[in-house]
Amino acid sequence: MAVKQATNLKAVCERDALVEALGLITGVVAGRTPTPALQCVKVSGQDGRLTMAATDGEISLTLSTDKVDLEASGDVLIPADKFSQIARSCNDNTLNIMSDEDKLHIRTSDSRFKIFGFPISEAPESVDFGDAEPDFSIDANTFHGLMERSVFAAATDHSRYAINGVHLDLSGSELRLVATNGHRLALSTGACDSNCDKVDCIVPTKAMTLLKRLLHDGTGSVSVKVHDGRIVFHVDNGAGCTSTLTSNLVEGTFPPFEDVIPKDLDRKAVINRDALNKAVRRAHLMTNEESRGVRLIFDTNMLQITSRAPETGEAEIEVPIESFTGDKLEIAFNPVYIMDALKVIDADEITIELKKSEKPGLIRSGNNFTYIIMPVSLA
Repeated sequence: MAVKQATNLKAVCERDALVEALGLITGVVAGRTPTPALQCVKVSGQDGRLTMAATDGEISLTLSTDKVDLEASGDVLIPADKFSQIARSCNDNTLNIMSDEDKLHIRTSDSRFKIFGFPISEAPESVDFGDAEPDFSIDANTFHGLMERSVFAAATDHSRYAINGVHLDLSGSELRLVATNGHRLALSTGACDSNCDKVDCIVPTKAMTLLKRLLHDGTGSVSVKVHDGRIVFHVDNGAGCTSTLTSNLVEGTFPPFEDVIPKDLDRKAVINRDALNKAVRRAHLMTNEESRGVRLIFDTNMLQITSRAPETGEAEIEVPIESFTGDKLEIAFNPVYIMDALKVIDADEITIELKKSEKPGLIRSGNNFTYIIMPVSLA
């Protein structure tokens, strides 16, 4: 087999676009690895476009843009962090880059850099979306919102592997993203254009977090394909930039989340989201490692929130309730879990549904966001 030889790349790049792309790329590369290529970015110029690709062995990201003046096609494999640090440090609006075998030269009006890289033959293979029909397509802004309202609740305890990810569940044209850490669960729902009847998989949290960053401006569309233990997201922002994020799926079975959504809650409060968020934040000031909960007392037209930290002090805040049905109830929650949910809700009002002080509570925003939170004991 003939060894692929690098050809020399020469291009003038927009500095801001390059910095943004490298910021995303460095989120993929492996932190510690005996394989140097997994800490590198492959930079390629071809057909008037600049493409950068990196992988950590499980997640791969390829970014492509036509916002470049490509003078000569070529490829180079160089450490991603160093390239990103240099690009961020420069003040010029454009950067001149030129490869020389396994090295990359970067020039500005007052600076010259040379980065030592590796043979292009060592670059890991990148997965392309190809001509395959996607399982579904979705507006980028809609998908970003779904992730915003779910990813934050995923587990970070690596001993519980199946919930260290986001459950992607597609039925017809309804897409649901679900995440949980065992103490809370977030479910967000939205519509998409589907080419299949069902998709059911667990996407690693790291991949979802990267995809959320890719869709931060909410423009364009996303095409998604699940195949052979992997998921591929192809993003087209409609402005000359495309990206492809590929990830291995999490093995295992996601917990039967529909079974844990309480259905017989007989107390319902409608509250202004911003007022509740501010009140919980203030009550949170009087908690500590020993007393992590805040007490919520729901009554006819007022919610009283109290907290207490031994040797520090106490807090008591009142929040008007727009409407309340059911009997008075006292319950305690982790305030951080409440604030996390309120932070991702856009609506002015939220609904809190409850049953008993020892039963989980439920926060809703319309029909697109459901959040279950387990109570804590303050005894």
